[in-house]
Amino acid sequence: MRTRAPASRPLGAARLPRSRFIIMEGGYASFLRDPQRSVHGVLWDLALADVRSLDRYEGVASGLYKKIQQPVLREGGGSARALIYVGASTARGEPRAGYMESVLAAARAWSFPDAYMRELAACAPRVAAGAAPVWRAPDGSPQTAATPERSGPAAKVRPRFATPFDRT
Repeated sequence: MRTRAPASRPLGAARLPRSRFIIMEGGYASFLRDPQRSVHGVLWDLALADVRSLDRYEGVASGLYKKIQQPVLREGGGSARALIYVGASTARGEPRAGYMESVLAAARAWSFPDAYMRELAACAPRVAAGAAPVWRAPDGSPQTAATPERSGPAAKVRPRFATPFDRT
């Protein structure tokens, strides 16, 4: 995001309640409504100078993503109205090669919750026995796409620029 929107700055982690992370047709991330889940992402103070390049990157003109405004819950409390890029397709797909690894790396860098990391790992391509773990839990235990756990119900809390993930 920093390279695509150099005049913008991250404000911190945020969460889109009542939503579920998916990989859509075409191999990229989006979300669907789900009253029991939340999508974690990064809230950015988006500079107007960066909007065009971000729209190009997200494929808005080609119809890959569309922009919507939704309330998000900020880490540490409070809410904000965020501009979110959501996939135009709700059809499920497989992630592009290396895509989920970058999503997981960004999620790890922002210290997203373990349950959400397992949910993301479940979207990663299945790993062969003996392969490197997709990510490591804070206790150091290896976590693979074959060991996902369903996250519990979303906390009931009230809901600037956020994406369902922060692609690098």
